[in-house]
Amino acid sequence: MSSSPLLEMLHITKQYPGVLALDDVTFDLYAGEVHCLVGENGAGKTTLIKILSGALPKDVGELRVNGKPVFLHSPADAFEAGIGIIHQDFKLVPELTVAENIFLGREPCRGRSPFIDFEKMREGARAVLAQLGESLDPRARIGTLSVAQRQVVEIAKSLSGKNRILAMDEPSAALTGKELKNLFAVIRRMQEEGVGIIYISHRIDEIFEIGTRVTVLRDGKHVHTCKTSEADRRGLVSWMVGREMDQEYPKVRLQRGKEILRLENLNGGKLRNIHLAVYQGEILGLAGLVGAGRTELARLIFGADRLENGRILLDGKEIHPHSPRDAIDAGIGLLTEDRNRYGLIMEMSIEKNITLSNLKAVSRGGFIQGEKERGAAQQFAEELRIKTPSLDREVSTLSGGNRQKVVLARWLFTRSRLLLFDEPTAGIDVGVKYEIYNLLNQLALNGKGVVIISSDLPELLGLCDRIVVLCEGRITGELSREEATEEKIMLLATSVVDMRGHRDDREA
Repeated sequence: MSSSPLLEMLHITKQYPGVLALDDVTFDLYAGEVHCLVGENGAGKTTLIKILSGALPKDVGELRVNGKPVFLHSPADAFEAGIGIIHQDFKLVPELTVAENIFLGREPCRGRSPFIDFEKMREGARAVLAQLGESLDPRARIGTLSVAQRQVVEIAKSLSGKNRILAMDEPSAALTGKELKNLFAVIRRMQEEGVGIIYISHRIDEIFEIGTRVTVLRDGKHVHTCKTSEADRRGLVSWMVGREMDQEYPKVRLQRGKEILRLENLNGGKLRNIHLAVYQGEILGLAGLVGAGRTELARLIFGADRLENGRILLDGKEIHPHSPRDAIDAGIGLLTEDRNRYGLIMEMSIEKNITLSNLKAVSRGGFIQGEKERGAAQQFAEELRIKTPSLDREVSTLSGGNRQKVVLARWLFTRSRLLLFDEPTAGIDVGVKYEIYNLLNQLALNGKGVVIISSDLPELLGLCDRIVVLCEGRITGELSREEATEEKIMLLATSVVDMRGHRDDREA
Protein backbone atom coordinates (compact mmCIF):
# COMPACT_ATOMS: atom_id res chain seq x y z
CA MET A 1 0.00 0.00 0.00
CA SER A 2 1.08 3.56 -0.67
CA SER A 3 1.83 5.92 2.19
CA SER A 4 -1.14 8.23 1.51
CA PRO A 5 -4.81 7.22 1.13
CA LEU A 6 -6.47 6.94 -2.25
CA LEU A 7 -9.80 7.90 -0.64
CA GLU A 8 -10.66 9.72 2.58
CA MET A 9 -14.17 10.16 3.97
CA LEU A 10 -13.72 12.52 6.91
CA HIS A 11 -16.22 13.13 9.75
CA ILE A 12 -19.23 12.15 7.64
CA THR A 13 -22.63 12.82 9.23
CA LYS A 14 -26.04 12.12 7.71
CA GLN A 15 -29.41 12.52 9.41
CA TYR A 16 -32.89 11.50 8.30
CA PRO A 17 -36.07 12.53 10.12
CA GLY A 18 -35.79 10.80 13.50
CA VAL A 19 -32.72 8.76 12.50
CA LEU A 20 -29.01 9.63 12.73
CA ALA A 21 -27.75 7.33 9.98
CA LEU A 22 -24.07 8.36 10.20
CA ASP A 23 -22.49 10.08 13.18
CA ASP A 24 -19.02 11.59 12.54
CA VAL A 25 -17.72 8.57 10.59
CA THR A 26 -14.18 8.62 9.18
CA PHE A 27 -13.07 5.97 6.68
CA ASP A 28 -10.09 5.68 4.34
CA LEU A 29 -8.94 3.44 1.51
CA TYR A 30 -5.49 2.79 0.02
CA ALA A 31 -4.61 1.76 -3.51
CA GLY A 32 -4.34 -2.02 -3.88
CA GLU A 33 -6.22 -2.92 -0.71
CA VAL A 34 -9.61 -4.48 0.05
CA HIS A 35 -11.03 -2.54 2.97
CA CYS A 36 -14.04 -4.45 4.31
CA LEU A 37 -16.92 -2.50 5.82
CA VAL A 38 -19.14 -4.51 8.17
CA GLY A 39 -21.94 -3.98 10.65
CA GLU A 40 -25.53 -4.90 11.33
CA ASN A 41 -28.34 -3.77 9.04
CA GLY A 42 -28.95 -0.12 9.79
CA ALA A 43 -25.35 0.43 10.94
CA GLY A 44 -24.81 2.99 8.16
CA LYS A 45 -22.77 1.03 5.60
CA THR A 46 -25.08 1.53 2.63
CA THR A 47 -25.66 5.17 3.53
CA LEU A 48 -21.90 5.75 3.47
CA ILE A 49 -21.66 4.09 0.04
CA LYS A 50 -24.58 6.13 -1.30
CA ILE A 51 -22.76 9.30 -0.28
CA LEU A 52 -19.63 8.03 -2.03
CA SER A 53 -21.70 7.31 -5.16
CA GLY A 54 -23.05 10.85 -5.30
CA ALA A 55 -26.61 9.56 -4.94
CA LEU A 56 -27.02 11.01 -1.43
CA PRO A 57 -25.74 14.33 -0.05
CA LYS A 58 -23.83 14.35 3.23
CA ASP A 59 -24.87 16.79 5.95
CA VAL A 60 -21.37 17.25 7.38
CA GLY A 61 -17.91 16.07 6.36
CA GLU A 62 -15.41 16.02 3.53
CA LEU A 63 -14.40 13.62 0.75
CA ARG A 64 -10.92 13.50 -0.72
CA VAL A 65 -9.50 11.49 -3.61
CA ASN A 66 -5.69 11.39 -3.84
CA GLY A 67 -5.59 14.10 -1.17
CA LYS A 68 -7.79 16.54 -3.11
CA PRO A 69 -11.33 17.52 -2.02
CA VAL A 70 -14.12 16.21 -4.29
CA PHE A 71 -17.75 17.29 -4.42
CA LEU A 72 -20.13 14.56 -5.53
CA HIS A 73 -23.56 15.91 -6.41
CA SER A 74 -24.57 13.01 -8.66
CA PRO A 75 -23.47 9.52 -9.76
CA ALA A 76 -22.00 11.19 -12.86
CA ASP A 77 -19.68 13.20 -10.59
CA ALA A 78 -18.56 9.97 -8.87
CA PHE A 79 -17.92 8.31 -12.24
CA GLU A 80 -15.78 11.28 -13.32
CA ALA A 81 -13.82 10.96 -10.07
CA GLY A 82 -13.04 7.30 -10.89
CA ILE A 83 -15.48 5.84 -8.37
CA GLY A 84 -17.56 2.76 -9.24
CA ILE A 85 -20.35 1.27 -7.16
CA ILE A 86 -21.87 -2.22 -7.13
CA HIS A 87 -25.17 -1.63 -5.33
CA GLN A 88 -26.92 -4.07 -3.00
CA ASP A 89 -30.25 -3.25 -4.69
CA PHE A 90 -29.67 -3.80 -8.39
CA LYS A 91 -29.62 -0.63 -10.51
CA LEU A 92 -30.59 -2.41 -13.71
CA VAL A 93 -33.28 -1.70 -16.34
CA PRO A 94 -35.34 -4.90 -16.79
CA GLU A 95 -36.48 -3.99 -20.32
CA LEU A 96 -32.93 -3.51 -21.63
CA THR A 97 -30.42 -6.21 -22.60
CA VAL A 98 -27.36 -7.34 -20.66
CA ALA A 99 -25.06 -5.33 -22.96
CA GLU A 100 -27.26 -2.23 -22.82
CA ASN A 101 -27.26 -2.31 -19.01
CA ILE A 102 -23.50 -2.81 -18.76
CA PHE A 103 -22.80 0.22 -20.97
CA LEU A 104 -25.81 2.34 -20.01
CA GLY A 105 -24.84 5.99 -20.41
CA ARG A 106 -21.50 5.02 -21.96
CA GLU A 107 -22.69 3.39 -25.18
CA PRO A 108 -20.01 3.15 -27.91
CA CYS A 109 -20.90 4.97 -31.13
CA ARG A 110 -20.07 4.30 -34.77
CA GLY A 111 -17.12 6.56 -35.44
CA ARG A 112 -18.17 10.16 -34.93
CA SER A 113 -21.85 9.48 -35.58
CA PRO A 114 -24.47 9.64 -32.80
CA PHE A 115 -25.61 6.08 -33.55
CA ILE A 116 -24.84 3.27 -31.11
CA ASP A 117 -22.50 0.53 -32.29
CA PHE A 118 -24.46 -2.41 -30.91
CA GLU A 119 -22.01 -5.06 -32.12
CA LYS A 120 -19.11 -3.29 -30.41
CA MET A 121 -21.21 -2.96 -27.27
CA ARG A 122 -22.03 -6.69 -27.28
CA GLU A 123 -18.35 -7.54 -27.81
CA GLY A 124 -17.42 -5.35 -24.86
CA ALA A 125 -20.08 -7.03 -22.72
CA ARG A 126 -18.77 -10.50 -23.65
CA ALA A 127 -15.23 -9.43 -22.72
CA VAL A 128 -16.13 -8.10 -19.27
CA LEU A 129 -18.41 -11.09 -18.56
CA ALA A 130 -15.53 -13.40 -19.52
CA GLN A 131 -13.48 -11.81 -16.73
CA LEU A 132 -16.12 -13.19 -14.36
CA GLY A 133 -16.11 -16.60 -16.05
CA GLU A 134 -19.64 -16.03 -17.35
CA SER A 135 -21.07 -16.66 -20.82
CA LEU A 136 -24.38 -14.82 -20.55
CA ASP A 137 -25.93 -13.80 -23.85
CA PRO A 138 -25.36 -10.01 -24.15
CA ARG A 139 -28.70 -9.83 -26.01
CA ALA A 140 -30.71 -11.37 -23.15
CA ARG A 141 -33.10 -9.01 -21.41
CA ILE A 142 -32.44 -8.39 -17.72
CA GLY A 143 -36.04 -9.16 -16.81
CA THR A 144 -35.57 -12.78 -17.92
CA LEU A 145 -32.50 -13.42 -15.74
CA SER A 146 -32.21 -15.06 -12.33
CA VAL A 147 -31.06 -13.14 -9.26
CA ALA A 148 -27.55 -14.61 -9.51
CA GLN A 149 -27.29 -13.68 -13.20
CA ARG A 150 -28.45 -10.13 -12.51
CA GLN A 151 -25.84 -9.90 -9.75
CA VAL A 152 -23.17 -10.85 -12.30
CA VAL A 153 -24.41 -8.12 -14.67
CA GLU A 154 -24.31 -5.55 -11.84
CA ILE A 155 -20.69 -6.51 -11.14
CA ALA A 156 -19.80 -6.46 -14.86
CA LYS A 157 -21.30 -2.98 -15.19
CA SER A 158 -18.85 -1.58 -12.65
CA LEU A 159 -15.89 -3.56 -13.98
CA SER A 160 -16.44 -2.09 -17.44
CA GLY A 161 -15.49 1.39 -16.19
CA LYS A 162 -11.97 2.65 -15.54
CA ASN A 163 -12.44 2.94 -11.80
CA ARG A 164 -9.61 3.49 -9.34
CA ILE A 165 -12.04 3.15 -6.43
CA LEU A 166 -14.66 0.39 -6.42
CA ALA A 167 -17.26 -0.10 -3.68
CA MET A 168 -19.01 -3.49 -3.60
CA ASP A 169 -22.17 -3.64 -1.48
CA GLU A 170 -23.05 -7.32 -0.90
CA PRO A 171 -21.71 -8.49 -4.30
CA SER A 172 -21.68 -12.15 -3.26
CA ALA A 173 -25.18 -12.38 -1.75
CA ALA A 174 -26.55 -14.40 -4.71
CA LEU A 175 -23.33 -16.14 -5.76
CA THR A 176 -22.01 -19.62 -4.96
CA GLY A 177 -19.11 -21.90 -5.88
CA LYS A 178 -17.59 -21.01 -9.25
CA GLU A 179 -19.21 -17.56 -9.40
CA LEU A 180 -17.75 -16.58 -6.04
CA LYS A 181 -14.27 -17.87 -6.91
CA ASN A 182 -14.36 -15.92 -10.16
CA LEU A 183 -15.35 -12.75 -8.30
CA PHE A 184 -12.48 -13.13 -5.84
CA ALA A 185 -10.05 -13.75 -8.70
CA VAL A 186 -11.19 -10.50 -10.33
CA ILE A 187 -10.82 -8.63 -7.03
CA ARG A 188 -7.25 -9.89 -6.57
CA ARG A 189 -6.39 -8.89 -10.13
CA MET A 190 -7.74 -5.38 -9.53
CA GLN A 191 -5.68 -5.16 -6.33
CA GLU A 192 -2.56 -5.91 -8.34
CA GLU A 193 -3.53 -3.11 -10.72
CA GLY A 194 -3.73 -0.66 -7.82
CA VAL A 195 -7.51 -0.39 -7.53
CA GLY A 196 -8.80 0.34 -4.02
CA ILE A 197 -11.83 -1.80 -3.12
CA ILE A 198 -14.44 -1.27 -0.43
CA TYR A 199 -16.10 -4.63 0.25
CA ILE A 200 -19.35 -4.98 2.21
CA SER A 201 -20.55 -8.46 3.13
CA HIS A 202 -22.45 -10.22 5.89
CA ARG A 203 -20.58 -13.45 5.09
CA ILE A 204 -17.86 -13.22 7.70
CA ASP A 205 -15.69 -15.93 6.11
CA GLU A 206 -15.30 -13.69 3.05
CA ILE A 207 -13.93 -10.86 5.17
CA PHE A 208 -10.98 -12.99 6.27
CA GLU A 209 -10.49 -14.52 2.82
CA ILE A 210 -10.41 -11.35 0.74
CA GLY A 211 -9.92 -8.43 3.15
CA THR A 212 -6.79 -6.39 3.90
CA ARG A 213 -8.39 -4.28 6.62
CA VAL A 214 -11.83 -4.24 8.23
CA THR A 215 -13.88 -1.36 9.66
CA VAL A 216 -16.91 -1.96 11.88
CA LEU A 217 -19.88 0.42 12.09
CA ARG A 218 -22.64 0.16 14.68
CA ASP A 219 -25.68 2.42 14.94
CA GLY A 220 -24.11 4.94 12.57
CA LYS A 221 -20.85 5.22 14.50
CA HIS A 222 -17.32 4.03 13.79
CA VAL A 223 -16.49 1.24 16.26
CA HIS A 224 -13.18 -0.29 15.20
CA THR A 225 -10.66 -0.54 12.34
CA CYS A 226 -7.83 -3.08 12.13
CA LYS A 227 -6.01 -5.43 9.77
CA THR A 228 -8.01 -8.60 9.15
CA SER A 229 -4.99 -10.57 10.33
CA GLU A 230 -5.41 -8.91 13.74
CA ALA A 231 -9.10 -9.85 14.09
CA ASP A 232 -10.93 -13.11 14.71
CA ARG A 233 -14.48 -14.20 13.94
CA ARG A 234 -15.80 -13.93 17.50
CA GLY A 235 -14.28 -10.50 18.07
CA LEU A 236 -15.64 -9.19 14.79
CA VAL A 237 -19.15 -10.37 15.62
CA SER A 238 -19.02 -8.82 19.11
CA TRP A 239 -17.91 -5.45 17.65
CA MET A 240 -20.80 -5.61 15.18
CA VAL A 241 -23.60 -6.48 17.61
CA GLY A 242 -22.17 -4.90 20.76
CA ARG A 243 -22.36 -8.13 22.76
CA GLU A 244 -20.88 -11.61 22.92
CA MET A 245 -22.64 -14.31 20.91
CA ASP A 246 -22.01 -17.86 22.05
CA GLN A 247 -23.56 -19.56 19.01
CA GLU A 248 -23.69 -18.43 15.41
CA TYR A 249 -26.17 -21.17 14.44
CA PRO A 250 -28.53 -21.91 17.35
CA LYS A 251 -30.09 -25.33 16.89
CA VAL A 252 -32.98 -26.97 18.73
CA ARG A 253 -33.00 -30.77 18.44
CA LEU A 254 -36.55 -32.03 17.95
CA GLN A 255 -38.28 -35.35 17.47
CA ARG A 256 -39.39 -35.81 13.88
CA GLY A 257 -43.18 -35.98 13.65
CA LYS A 258 -45.74 -36.73 10.96
CA GLU A 259 -45.29 -36.00 7.29
CA ILE A 260 -46.45 -32.55 6.16
CA LEU A 261 -45.43 -32.46 2.48
CA ARG A 262 -44.82 -35.21 -0.04
CA LEU A 263 -43.70 -34.74 -3.64
CA GLU A 264 -44.09 -37.73 -5.95
CA ASN A 265 -42.36 -37.84 -9.34
CA LEU A 266 -42.60 -34.09 -9.91
CA ASN A 267 -41.67 -32.79 -13.35
CA GLY A 268 -41.78 -29.21 -14.53
CA GLY A 269 -39.36 -26.93 -16.38
CA LYS A 270 -35.83 -28.18 -15.66
CA LEU A 271 -37.00 -30.37 -12.75
CA ARG A 272 -37.17 -34.11 -13.32
CA ASN A 273 -38.37 -37.05 -11.18
CA ILE A 274 -38.48 -35.14 -7.87
CA HIS A 275 -39.38 -37.29 -4.85
CA LEU A 276 -39.27 -35.50 -1.50
CA ALA A 277 -40.88 -35.49 1.96
CA VAL A 278 -40.97 -32.82 4.68
CA TYR A 279 -41.84 -33.65 8.29
CA GLN A 280 -42.86 -31.87 11.45
CA GLY A 281 -40.07 -31.25 13.92
CA GLU A 282 -37.31 -30.79 11.35
CA ILE A 283 -35.73 -28.17 9.13
CA LEU A 284 -35.05 -29.46 5.62
CA GLY A 285 -32.34 -27.80 3.55
CA LEU A 286 -32.09 -27.67 -0.25
CA ALA A 287 -28.53 -27.32 -1.56
CA GLY A 288 -27.02 -27.01 -5.02
CA LEU A 289 -25.13 -24.69 -7.30
CA VAL A 290 -26.70 -21.72 -9.11
CA GLY A 291 -29.10 -23.14 -11.72
CA ALA A 292 -29.51 -26.51 -9.96
CA GLY A 293 -33.28 -26.06 -9.69
CA ARG A 294 -33.69 -25.16 -6.00
CA THR A 295 -35.67 -21.97 -6.59
CA GLU A 296 -37.62 -23.61 -9.42
CA LEU A 297 -38.71 -26.38 -7.04
CA ALA A 298 -39.97 -23.84 -4.49
CA ARG A 299 -41.83 -21.93 -7.22
CA LEU A 300 -43.40 -25.13 -8.52
CA ILE A 301 -44.68 -26.09 -5.04
CA PHE A 302 -45.98 -22.53 -4.63
CA GLY A 303 -47.89 -22.61 -7.91
CA ALA A 304 -45.74 -19.91 -9.52
CA ASP A 305 -44.46 -22.31 -12.22
CA ARG A 306 -46.39 -24.93 -14.17
CA LEU A 307 -46.35 -28.54 -13.00
CA GLU A 308 -46.15 -30.93 -15.97
CA ASN A 309 -46.95 -34.06 -13.97
CA GLY A 310 -46.52 -35.61 -10.54
CA ARG A 311 -48.31 -35.26 -7.22
CA ILE A 312 -48.09 -32.73 -4.36
CA LEU A 313 -49.59 -33.87 -1.08
CA LEU A 314 -50.03 -31.58 1.94
CA ASP A 315 -50.97 -33.34 5.19
CA GLY A 316 -51.78 -36.43 3.11
CA LYS A 317 -54.22 -34.63 0.81
CA GLU A 318 -53.35 -34.03 -2.84
CA ILE A 319 -53.37 -30.37 -3.82
CA HIS A 320 -53.20 -28.69 -7.22
CA PRO A 321 -51.68 -25.22 -6.85
CA HIS A 322 -52.16 -23.64 -10.27
CA SER A 323 -51.29 -20.21 -8.87
CA PRO A 324 -49.71 -18.67 -5.75
CA ARG A 325 -53.23 -17.86 -4.53
CA ASP A 326 -54.07 -21.58 -4.62
CA ALA A 327 -50.90 -22.37 -2.64
CA ILE A 328 -51.61 -19.67 -0.05
CA ASP A 329 -55.17 -20.94 0.41
CA ALA A 330 -53.77 -24.47 0.87
CA GLY A 331 -51.42 -23.24 3.62
CA ILE A 332 -48.11 -22.72 1.77
CA GLY A 333 -45.94 -19.62 2.06
CA LEU A 334 -42.85 -18.70 0.01
CA LEU A 335 -40.21 -16.17 1.07
CA THR A 336 -38.70 -15.41 -2.31
CA GLU A 337 -35.01 -15.11 -3.12
CA ASP A 338 -35.56 -11.59 -4.49
CA ARG A 339 -37.60 -10.05 -1.68
CA ASN A 340 -37.53 -6.54 -3.18
CA ARG A 341 -38.88 -7.64 -6.57
CA TYR A 342 -41.29 -10.44 -5.65
CA GLY A 343 -41.70 -10.40 -1.87
CA LEU A 344 -42.67 -6.79 -1.20
CA ILE A 345 -44.53 -3.87 -2.72
CA MET A 346 -41.87 -1.27 -2.09
CA GLU A 347 -44.12 1.81 -2.34
CA MET A 348 -46.67 0.33 0.07
CA SER A 349 -46.54 0.77 3.85
CA ILE A 350 -45.03 -1.77 6.22
CA GLU A 351 -48.47 -2.37 7.72
CA LYS A 352 -50.14 -3.17 4.41
CA ASN A 353 -47.26 -5.41 3.26
CA ILE A 354 -47.73 -7.51 6.41
CA THR A 355 -51.48 -8.03 5.94
CA LEU A 356 -51.54 -8.22 2.13
CA SER A 357 -51.81 -12.01 1.77
CA ASN A 358 -54.56 -12.44 4.37
CA LEU A 359 -56.90 -9.46 3.99
CA LYS A 360 -59.89 -11.60 4.94
CA ALA A 361 -58.56 -11.71 8.50
CA VAL A 362 -58.75 -7.90 8.82
CA SER A 363 -61.91 -7.30 6.77
CA ARG A 364 -65.62 -7.28 7.37
CA GLY A 365 -68.30 -7.12 4.71
CA GLY A 366 -65.65 -6.72 2.05
CA PHE A 367 -64.07 -3.67 3.71
CA ILE A 368 -60.72 -3.57 5.49
CA GLN A 369 -61.01 -2.59 9.15
CA GLY A 370 -58.15 -0.16 9.72
CA GLU A 371 -57.91 -0.68 13.48
CA LYS A 372 -57.85 -4.46 13.13
CA GLU A 373 -55.23 -4.26 10.37
CA ARG A 374 -53.05 -1.95 12.46
CA GLY A 375 -53.32 -4.25 15.49
CA ALA A 376 -52.30 -7.33 13.49
CA ALA A 377 -49.35 -5.57 11.90
CA GLN A 378 -48.26 -4.10 15.23
CA GLN A 379 -48.29 -7.55 16.85
CA PHE A 380 -45.93 -9.07 14.29
CA ALA A 381 -43.74 -5.97 14.12
CA GLU A 382 -43.19 -6.26 17.87
CA GLU A 383 -42.68 -10.03 17.83
CA LEU A 384 -40.09 -9.81 15.03
CA ARG A 385 -38.59 -6.55 16.31
CA ILE A 386 -38.96 -4.68 13.03
CA LYS A 387 -37.06 -1.42 13.45
CA THR A 388 -39.12 1.50 12.15
CA PRO A 389 -40.42 4.81 13.53
CA SER A 390 -43.88 4.01 12.13
CA LEU A 391 -45.73 1.18 10.39
CA ASP A 392 -47.04 3.80 7.95
CA ARG A 393 -43.59 4.22 6.41
CA GLU A 394 -42.93 2.72 2.99
CA VAL A 395 -41.19 -0.64 3.22
CA SER A 396 -38.51 0.72 0.84
CA THR A 397 -37.17 2.83 3.73
CA LEU A 398 -36.18 -0.26 5.73
CA SER A 399 -32.82 -2.05 5.82
CA GLY A 400 -32.49 -5.45 4.15
CA GLY A 401 -32.90 -7.36 7.42
CA ASN A 402 -36.04 -5.47 8.39
CA ARG A 403 -37.53 -5.95 4.92
CA GLN A 404 -37.02 -9.69 5.33
CA LYS A 405 -38.80 -9.53 8.68
CA VAL A 406 -41.77 -7.84 7.00
CA VAL A 407 -41.99 -10.70 4.46
CA LEU A 408 -41.74 -13.19 7.30
CA ALA A 409 -44.46 -11.39 9.25
CA ARG A 410 -46.79 -11.64 6.22
CA TRP A 411 -46.48 -15.41 6.00
CA LEU A 412 -46.82 -15.88 9.74
CA PHE A 413 -50.02 -13.83 9.53
CA THR A 414 -51.43 -16.27 6.92
CA ARG A 415 -50.93 -19.16 9.40
CA SER A 416 -49.15 -21.21 6.72
CA ARG A 417 -48.56 -24.93 7.39
CA LEU A 418 -45.53 -25.12 5.09
CA LEU A 419 -42.97 -22.32 4.77
CA LEU A 420 -40.39 -22.25 1.97
CA PHE A 421 -37.44 -19.92 2.66
CA ASP A 422 -35.37 -19.07 -0.43
CA GLU A 423 -32.06 -17.51 0.71
CA PRO A 424 -33.66 -16.26 3.97
CA THR A 425 -30.54 -14.44 5.25
CA ALA A 426 -28.96 -13.12 2.03
CA GLY A 427 -27.69 -9.59 2.69
CA ILE A 428 -28.67 -9.73 6.36
CA ASP A 429 -26.36 -8.98 9.28
CA VAL A 430 -25.23 -11.51 11.87
CA GLY A 431 -27.51 -10.17 14.62
CA VAL A 432 -30.70 -10.38 12.53
CA LYS A 433 -29.57 -13.76 11.16
CA TYR A 434 -29.45 -15.05 14.74
CA GLU A 435 -33.03 -13.84 15.29
CA ILE A 436 -34.24 -15.50 12.09
CA TYR A 437 -32.46 -18.76 12.96
CA ASN A 438 -34.23 -18.83 16.33
CA LEU A 439 -37.53 -18.15 14.60
CA LEU A 440 -36.96 -21.03 12.15
CA ASN A 441 -36.33 -23.33 15.11
CA GLN A 442 -39.51 -22.07 16.78
CA LEU A 443 -41.56 -22.66 13.63
CA ALA A 444 -40.33 -26.27 13.48
CA LEU A 445 -41.04 -26.64 17.20
CA ASN A 446 -44.61 -25.42 16.58
CA GLY A 447 -45.19 -28.13 13.98
CA LYS A 448 -44.71 -26.11 10.80
CA GLY A 449 -43.03 -27.56 7.74
CA VAL A 450 -39.79 -25.62 7.22
CA VAL A 451 -37.70 -25.79 4.04
CA ILE A 452 -34.58 -23.64 3.56
CA ILE A 453 -32.83 -22.96 0.26
CA SER A 454 -29.41 -21.45 0.89
CA SER A 455 -26.16 -20.85 -0.97
CA ASP A 456 -24.41 -20.54 2.41
CA LEU A 457 -23.26 -24.09 3.18
CA PRO A 458 -22.26 -23.39 6.83
CA GLU A 459 -25.80 -22.05 7.32
CA LEU A 460 -27.35 -25.27 5.99
CA LEU A 461 -24.98 -27.42 8.05
CA GLY A 462 -25.67 -25.38 11.19
CA LEU A 463 -29.47 -25.33 10.95
CA CYS A 464 -30.79 -28.31 9.01
CA ASP A 465 -31.72 -31.79 10.17
CA ARG A 466 -31.58 -33.10 6.59
CA ILE A 467 -30.07 -31.68 3.42
CA VAL A 468 -31.31 -32.65 -0.06
CA VAL A 469 -28.93 -31.79 -2.91
CA LEU A 470 -29.94 -30.93 -6.47
CA CYS A 471 -27.89 -30.84 -9.66
CA GLU A 472 -29.29 -29.79 -13.04
CA GLY A 473 -32.89 -30.32 -12.02
CA ARG A 474 -32.50 -33.70 -10.31
CA ILE A 475 -32.05 -34.77 -6.69
CA THR A 476 -28.60 -36.34 -6.50
CA GLY A 477 -28.50 -37.16 -2.81
CA GLU A 478 -29.80 -36.71 0.73
CA LEU A 479 -27.64 -36.25 3.83
CA SER A 480 -28.55 -36.41 7.51
CA ARG A 481 -27.27 -33.75 9.87
CA GLU A 482 -24.69 -36.18 11.24
CA GLU A 483 -23.21 -37.19 7.89
CA ALA A 484 -23.40 -33.85 6.04
CA THR A 485 -20.18 -31.97 5.25
CA GLU A 486 -19.35 -29.20 2.77
CA GLU A 487 -17.30 -31.70 0.73
CA LYS A 488 -20.14 -34.23 0.49
CA ILE A 489 -22.63 -31.54 -0.48
CA MET A 490 -20.36 -30.17 -3.21
CA LEU A 491 -19.71 -33.68 -4.56
CA LEU A 492 -23.46 -34.26 -4.91
CA ALA A 493 -24.00 -30.73 -6.27
CA THR A 494 -21.66 -31.47 -9.18
CA SER A 495 -22.98 -34.97 -9.92
CA VAL A 496 -25.05 -35.79 -13.02
CA VAL A 497 -26.45 -39.01 -11.58
CA ASP A 498 -29.49 -38.81 -9.33
CA MET A 499 -29.92 -40.61 -6.00
CA ARG A 500 -31.56 -43.62 -7.69
CA GLY A 501 -28.65 -44.07 -10.09
CA HIS A 502 -30.44 -42.60 -13.13
CA ARG A 503 -28.27 -40.58 -15.47
CA ASP A 504 -29.65 -37.25 -16.71
CA ASP A 505 -30.86 -37.71 -20.27
CA ARG A 506 -29.23 -34.42 -21.23
CA GLU A 507 -25.85 -35.88 -20.30
CA ALA A 508 -26.37 -39.21 -22.03
